[in-house]
Amino acid sequence: MSLFSQHSANPNALFSGWLLPVALLVLLATALLSVTQGPMSIPVSDALSALLPFNFESDAPAHYQLVVTGIRLPRTLLCIAVGAILAMCGAVMQGLFRNPLADPGIIGVSSGSAAGAAIAIVLLGLVNWQLPEFISALAVPLFAFIGGFVTTVLVYRLGTTPNGTSVVMMLLAGIAVGALSGAGIGLLSYLANDQMLRDLSLWQMGSLAGATWSNIVLAFVTLAILLVVFMRKAQALNALLLGEAEAGHLGIQVQKLKSQLIFFTALGVGIAVSVSGLIGFVGLVVPHLIRMLLGPNHQRLIPYSALLGAALLLLADLLSRLVISPAELPVGIVTALVGAPFFIFLLLQQRQRIA
Repeated sequence: MSLFSQHSANPNALFSGWLLPVALLVLLATALLSVTQGPMSIPVSDALSALLPFNFESDAPAHYQLVVTGIRLPRTLLCIAVGAILAMCGAVMQGLFRNPLADPGIIGVSSGSAAGAAIAIVLLGLVNWQLPEFISALAVPLFAFIGGFVTTVLVYRLGTTPNGTSVVMMLLAGIAVGALSGAGIGLLSYLANDQMLRDLSLWQMGSLAGATWSNIVLAFVTLAILLVVFMRKAQALNALLLGEAEAGHLGIQVQKLKSQLIFFTALGVGIAVSVSGLIGFVGLVVPHLIRMLLGPNHQRLIPYSALLGAALLLLADLLSRLVISPAELPVGIVTALVGAPFFIFLLLQQRQRIA
């Protein structure tokens, strides 16, 4: 609660006047870098020419057009959607638990989604059912959502007492759920064939290399739904920061609100994990940075977290392609290298306040 309340009178809300155009400009610049930079550097003019509508004549060389429209544009769009989803879900989860240490990855929600998705990947492959294509495409997101939802409910119940939510219990529950999910994924890896095992290994480290238009559509539809729902609940989340009793006195149906937020957070994390694998710490770092700039008002925190989350994941994905070029690092490794020190910093802040 303390890390939230320290910004409650934050005069930095005046940043919001010019932060929106700056955030949009940063997102546009990072998206352009994502399209033009990589093992093959493409001039901006040729990239823009390749992105022209089909009824215009493009002057870009054929191989530039293929790289831009067939590989980098889908990857960039998926990056934007997944980064925004993870950051928004992190902001909402921190508001729900009233603690900035809450993150889908740290408290085990991502691990639960990963276990659900792994069940779909391996078991559906082993049983070799002849399912319609659209059902097979929906199986992984559905199982990932179920795993994330069950995990979120379990962690919340274990971490909540009549006196409120205990961050220590929440983190311990996340560790336990993460260990259980890891054991389940390990068992599935043992049962998998070589191709499944390779897919699972790369998927566990997080990657956006396999972006498809069906995944992009699914991610953006999910993003739109979450943005509408979370913005409608923003005022209620602000009231919840005062405490559950105080929110109830203000007319908020606390239990209904928590159930709805748990459901939609699990939906967002499950979809994100199913299309990109495990990508941690975006939901931890981004909301905290926005909160430091703009304060804890969720009406600003949620949309700005979406913008910064998209830009941050684009930069992480760009680094993953450039650091050991022409090879590629899994993007989950890059976000962990950035997010883990930030998490340690937050823990040190908490320890100083307790002391």
